[in-house]
Parts: sequence; C-alpha cells; structure tokens
Amino acid sequence: MKLQAIKTIGVDVAKSVFQIHGTDARGTTVLRRQLRRAQMLPFFAQLSPCLIGMEACAGAHHWARELGKMGHTVRLMAPQFVKPYVKTNKSDRADAEAIAEAVMRPGMRFVGVKQVWQQDLLAEHRVRDRQVRAHTALTNEIRGLLQEYGIVFARGSAALREGLLELLASEDERLSAGMRRLLPRLLEECSFLERALDEGEKTIVRESRSREVCRNLETLSGIGPITSTALVATVGDPQVFKNGRHLSAFLGLVPRHEGTGGKIRLGGISKRGDRYVRKMLIHGARSALRATIARKHERPPWAVQLADRRGFNKACVALANKNARRCWAIMAGREVPAAHAEDAFPTALPLGRLRSPRGSTVENARSKCLSS
Repeated sequence: MKLQAIKTIGVDVAKSVFQIHGTDARGTTVLRRQLRRAQMLPFFAQLSPCLIGMEACAGAHHWARELGKMGHTVRLMAPQFVKPYVKTNKSDRADAEAIAEAVMRPGMRFVGVKQVWQQDLLAEHRVRDRQVRAHTALTNEIRGLLQEYGIVFARGSAALREGLLELLASEDERLSAGMRRLLPRLLEECSFLERALDEGEKTIVRESRSREVCRNLETLSGIGPITSTALVATVGDPQVFKNGRHLSAFLGLVPRHEGTGGKIRLGGISKRGDRYVRKMLIHGARSALRATIARKHERPPWAVQLADRRGFNKACVALANKNARRCWAIMAGREVPAAHAEDAFPTALPLGRLRSPRGSTVENARSKCLSS
C-alpha cells in the first residue's frame, strides 16, 4: 500500500490512541491504522497534502493547526453531523470511517479552526463564567443561612457586603457565636471571587482594545468588550458561515420550525449552539433597548415599536438576532463599521471601575441608544 495514494483521512481524536481511516481518490478504503499520540505528527509528515476530517472535540483545534502547517486541508465537523454515517456499533474504527465519509459530503457544515489567541480568550470566558456562577451561588448561600436567624439584606452584592460588615461589627443577639466565626470565612471567599472576576474582566477588556475586529464589533448597540471577545473567540473563522443568518442560527437565535405537507410552523428560538454567547448578546440587547426606551423619541426605533407590539423580551431577542447578523458582516468584511460614537468605550478605560456596586459587568458601559 502506497501512502501517496491516500487523498482523504478520517481521524478519531482521543487522548492517547488515534484511529486513522484513509481512502483514495475513488473513495476506496486503503488504510486502517491505530496510532499513539507520539506517532501522529511523524505519520502525517510523510503523506502528500490531503483532506483530513475530524470531529470538533477536545484537542481537535490543536491537531488542526499542527496538521495544517504540513500543508494538509483540515476540516472539523460537529459530532452530531458525523453520527448518521456510523454504520454499525460504535467503535474507534467505525467512527474514523464515518468521519472520512462525512468530510467528503458536499453539503456538510464545518467548524472554523480557532487560532491560539482565540482559544486563550475562550478560556478566559469559560473561567469567568464559572466564577460568576460560583459567586452567585455563594451569595445565595449566605443569604439563605442568615435568613434562618431572621436576618435579611437588600438585593445586590454591595448591599450584602455592607450588611455583613455592619452585622459583624454590631452586637446583634440574633447572630450566634458559631455564625460569627463562619461569616468572616464566607466573606473572604466572596472577596476572593470578586477580585478574580475583576482581574479576568481587565484581561478581556485589554484584549478587546488590542483587536481591531473587537473594536469594530463594539460600534454596535449592545455589544461591549465581553460580548465582542466571546463572539470572536467562539466563531473562529467567519468564512465558514454563508451569511449572517447562518451565524444567527448557529447561536440559536432564529425560530425553530417544523414543516410537513408544505406547511411550516414557527416556534420559539431554537437555543442551539453556544449558550454563553447567546446569553451575552441578549443581555446586551436588553440593556441597549432599555436605554433607548428611557429616551423619548418622536420617531421611535424599530426595536421600540416591536417592544410595544410584541413585548419587551421578544424585542430583545430580535435585536440580538440583528446584532449577530451584523457582527458576521463586520467580521467577514461585508459591512464597514460605523465610527465610534463619543460615548463609546474609551481607550484609556478606568479598569478599577469595571463592576458596578450591584455586580453588573462592563457591558453596561457600552449600552448605547439604538439608531432609528
């Protein structure tokens, strides 16, 4: 068997053992082999440039970058699109064969290969999201514990912190000796998470300032440093999407539909794709829409009129959908971003004031009014 005859390879990516399935120009199987991790790069280095397919799973973007440096064309696919091509019971060999078959389909949808800086940004967002959830869980736990002693505080992280400090400094008889020993530890844990969140947000803002594509995205209403960096890091290569609607569908912002007999029924949004980016887009749209409604317009923008007709939440999703489409146009070079407004995010950002007393993120500082 000549390795030069291989034109397409399906790779089942794993931690230590990789399954290879190669076919020639006619689609005939010419290679089935199992490789250890250390054998991967030397094996592909001896091949002529060919088409390599992999599932977009853990480690796939790393291997796509490394194999791309050798001249190979690497395509990543979502696992759910590969699953229908598995012929028999699941195994590494069957998966590799299914990947080799799926990557040759003309209608297959591919995932853009992420660069290293995009994965760095994505890691920052993943850690930040976990820390936000941990901070919320901790504050809720503190409130629940104190409520058993008849002690309640106003809403917001700042109100909770001030209330705890006053409570510990006072001689309130409702607070037992055991809780007086426990609360300082919980307060210190809460402070640690807030400091970590501030540091993470500073890193994200600095990265957005250094990337032209992020600055261009932030010219849109409801798009700030957190949303722009999350979107750029998640999308990877915008050219894998045919148009802006494909990106919006990728993020789950379009209606799901069921059709039969020529009749199509539209439902709510599909909520597919990355939940984190979709959440950031909708939160940013909600903030921008509230700011616009607060200002009285003789001719209200379309989103305000939609909110009057269909409700505020639906208008927020519609604005997020439009923002997603325009973001794709800017990233793909199809739309020239508008000049930064005077109230846009300043270049010399006061990093020490990223979080408001109620714990809102830097997105609030970028909530500009919608253009009509």
